[in-house]
Amino acid sequence: MKLTLIKPNIGRREHSLYVDEARMEPLQLGILAGLTPPEVEVVLYDDRVEKIPYDEPTDLAAITVETFTARRAYEISAGFRKRGAKVVMGGMHAMLLPEEVEEHCDCVIVGDAEPVWKTVIDDFRAGKMKRRYDVVQPLCPQENVFPRRDIFEGKGYLPITLLQFSRGCSHSCQFCASSVYFKARHYCRPVEDVIREIRLQKRKLLFFVDDNIVCSHEKAKELFRALIPLKIHWVSQGSLDMLKDPELMELMVKSGCLGLVIGFESISPECIAQMNKNTNRDGAGSLYAKEIEKLRSWGLQTWAAFTVGHDGDTIESVRATCDFAIRNKFTFAAFNILMPYPNTPLYRKLEREGRLLYGGKWWLDENYRFNYAAIVPKNMTPEELTEISFDCRRRFNSPLSIFLRALEPRTNLRTPYRFMTYLIYNPLFRKEVFKKQGMRFGLESGKKTGEEREKC
Repeated sequence: MKLTLIKPNIGRREHSLYVDEARMEPLQLGILAGLTPPEVEVVLYDDRVEKIPYDEPTDLAAITVETFTARRAYEISAGFRKRGAKVVMGGMHAMLLPEEVEEHCDCVIVGDAEPVWKTVIDDFRAGKMKRRYDVVQPLCPQENVFPRRDIFEGKGYLPITLLQFSRGCSHSCQFCASSVYFKARHYCRPVEDVIREIRLQKRKLLFFVDDNIVCSHEKAKELFRALIPLKIHWVSQGSLDMLKDPELMELMVKSGCLGLVIGFESISPECIAQMNKNTNRDGAGSLYAKEIEKLRSWGLQTWAAFTVGHDGDTIESVRATCDFAIRNKFTFAAFNILMPYPNTPLYRKLEREGRLLYGGKWWLDENYRFNYAAIVPKNMTPEELTEISFDCRRRFNSPLSIFLRALEPRTNLRTPYRFMTYLIYNPLFRKEVFKKQGMRFGLESGKKTGEEREKC
């Protein structure tokens, strides 16, 4: 049996597929490969950098689907099915909209695949693969399961190893798709499994792709204590409430943490209350002054994530958010338009109010463009929201901003290693900002014939 794993792209610029120069390893597919019986041949094709060889013989194609890649994933699935191969799909979007995904494949896995993947393979080989497998979320994810990283070789991924300690988050932010996926629960792997996985790979720079690695302070402390002897560098995602626990922060820094992606989301207390971001309530009223000072005192390089387009946002307040990010010399920052992910509380609210654009299914609409507004905001037009968010990205990633932010002495200039990290990745992310803006989803468009689509 031959299994083909597929990581879909977001889409295209004009009639050529977008090549993601900041691409990272598709960890979920490495885990699937690690779960697959050794007698099954496994190959990986990453649509972000290479063409999908539809005519190469395969028995089963497995495609991971995110909302932003759904349109392209469905195109790829159609290409395989047209040639007689069976297709199984899973991932975040398959949990949010399983009925939609099921229309485009032979089998859909709803939830984390680990508990059912061997069954899916066995059923397929026996000719009785089901249309749908609904997974009961394991309390201990990825237990004694290690990704096959050999399938990543030669793909040009950034030199950083992706892995997970935990999945989910116990907070219930209104816009968060992960909260829906994991039902606002947080699940941790055994620390010994994480340490073994680190030892099985060669790099010293790691990215824990957890939704919130510090969601459980005590479990995070257990992990950080175990990381200290490994002398690694790592980054992840966390929430501001971690700063209330000095012991947690000390262990985090000693374990090799360079910095975290932190969801500041907004500098407006009104917006923070609307999105139910309870971890930020204390800080937003004072522009996070205490929190930023503590992050600097611990030497953490911060990727500040903001969402714009909330009901309390105006053009002026969004512009002020960008000023705030530049003034505080964050290492990186994202200014993401508020996106209505399907089946989130935000989506249902905007649907009731008639404020969803593109018929509510922006991820499938030929007219939607990446980083464009998919909602009708209260205090500006959708076009104005699109423009002001892009203006924030443009200003924050301007050459002058990159130069000025580099001069923060306690974070970006703290060590030569941190400074080099800053200098390498800021220009790369600046380039990606401009390349992605306005991309179409998928590769196919209009009324092209199948042959014309293959040539695009």
